Amino acid sequence: MNRTYRGLSTLSTHGLAASRTSAYTAIVFLTSSVFGFGAARLRARDTLVLSKVTMADIAALTALIEPESIALGMRLVRVGFFGGKSDPTLQVMAERPDTRQLTLDDCAVLSRRLSEVLDALDGTPNDPIDEAYRLEVSSPGIDRPLTRLSDYTDWAGHEARIKLVEPIEGRKMFDADLTGVEGEDVLVVAKHGAMQIPFAAIATAKLILTDKLIKATKPLDAHGADKIIEEEVN
Repeated sequence: MNRTYRGLSTLSTHGLAASRTSAYTAIVFLTSSVFGFGAARLRARDTLVLSKVTMADIAALTALIEPESIALGMRLVRVGFFGGKSDPTLQVMAERPDTRQLTLDDCAVLSRRLSEVLDALDGTPNDPIDEAYRLEVSSPGIDRPLTRLSDYTDWAGHEARIKLVEPIEGRKMFDADLTGVEGEDVLVVAKHGAMQIPFAAIATAKLILTDKLIKATKPLDAHGADKIIEEEVN
């Protein structure tokens, strides 16, 4: 099997690192946003499912993927499956606890690790996905998704776009300043006033890109992003 890891030298474009087997193609995908690499919930509703892959399959995949990411010193952010029949893609988002992001090398390492695990299950009864697909490993961006209750404490003082499962006070989506958490509730201040929202009532949320957020985000080293490394895997 040939693996090619490819990155682009500019932080304003996408970097790709690909690995192909007979069963699927693994893609390491880094979206950059000024000073960091970007775009990206371990709760069921936070996964992306736009294929015949079921929520049970996603749960099984998460159970496989999370221990591998932890073993590499990374923390899983989201597992999703999307693309439909034309381009089925298993998307894995992860981060380093200290930087809250991944470098290109981190993505390549995690992709190799997951490829080995998924290869071992291919064609067996324990394989959660019985169709050809791509594996995409990515890092959260500056305007990252908020997937854990602790994220609302970590990013207090910044703005977020919040979408609720059901409307509260007639509003289902709005922008608000994050002020922290209280128990299992998220505390925010929106244009219409302060709100205390049960974490379970939030469908999705992500940070809004602002100058303040950019300044607060640790830059990542893009060293090696302009190199192409090929290795032969027996």
